[in-house]
Amino acid sequence: MNDLAPLHSGCSLRLVLLRHGEPFLAVPDICYGKLDVELSSHGIRQVQDKLPFLKLVSPEMIFTSPRKRTVETARIVGAALGLTPQPVEELAEIDFGAFEGRTYDEIQRLYPGEYKMWMEQPAAITFPGGEGHAALKKRVLSFTGTLPAKPPARTVAIVAHGGVNRVILADALGMTDEMAFRIDQPLAAVSVIDYFGETPVVRLING
Repeated sequence: MNDLAPLHSGCSLRLVLLRHGEPFLAVPDICYGKLDVELSSHGIRQVQDKLPFLKLVSPEMIFTSPRKRTVETARIVGAALGLTPQPVEELAEIDFGAFEGRTYDEIQRLYPGEYKMWMEQPAAITFPGGEGHAALKKRVLSFTGTLPAKPPARTVAIVAHGGVNRVILADALGMTDEMAFRIDQPLAAVSVIDYFGETPVVRLING
């Protein structure tokens, strides 16, 4: 990954995407989007393990989802880099509505039709009382589209969620909404996109 530094002279913007570390949840396989949970001790270590690489790429600004798990992740990174993370509501994870806080088994039992659609057409479903992929994509890209107008920073870190980072990567790769779900986003995954004007070049996925 060291060949990503220094920044190419023709690059107008570098986005460094970091998914939050493992959240502290009493129940595994729980559905959480708006649900506010902090990092587990393992999640903290996951983020700390990424600090050497993040220091190498040297972001000049950090934007974060306002959820506890991302804010805590961003604070660990910010403390190591001497930066103050800025919370941005547009970077919050998708709102799962009635699915929030439920296990996947519960959701399948209580909402069998919606669960089937979610598993088979994840970009098409709007969660009961929540959001759909189209709404998530619109708000995330509306924010990232403003980043080139935020001088003097050329390298910007975004600390967010699997769904948010997947939207940004899929947009850079020119993927359809359905194809976006082929992009894995492990906990504490780091990805890098360089923008040459309006042309994105994905340099790293899940480093």
